Amino acid sequence: MPTASSVTASASVFRIDTFVVAADALPTFIEQVRRIQRMLSTVPGCQQNLVLTQAGDVREFNVITLVEWVSTEAMVAAKAVMQERYAEEGFDPPSFMQRLGVRANMGLYREA
Repeated sequence: MPTASSVTASASVFRIDTFVVAADALPTFIEQVRRIQRMLSTVPGCQQNLVLTQAGDVREFNVITLVEWVSTEAMVAAKAVMQERYAEEGFDPPSFMQRLGVRANMGLYREA
């Protein structure tokens, strides 16, 4: 198990995002998340790419995305690729989530 001093830029990095999505927005949100998942899976350095969902109450659902990158460098490169694709498409993720009323918590993690 790595210690704080042994973690390097070459260690896997995990992007874990959690979303709370209203039931009526879930199909639209999941469709977009799956589209992004397919794009991310083609980017070099993507080791795993999951979309998970859990029912909250009858009005909302919890959705988690987890992407494991082989390194920080791979993740940074992937972010640039995705931003370019979004710009080409005219897709703005924050506006999309705001329009659907999605609450998000996004972060980067490493193995403890």
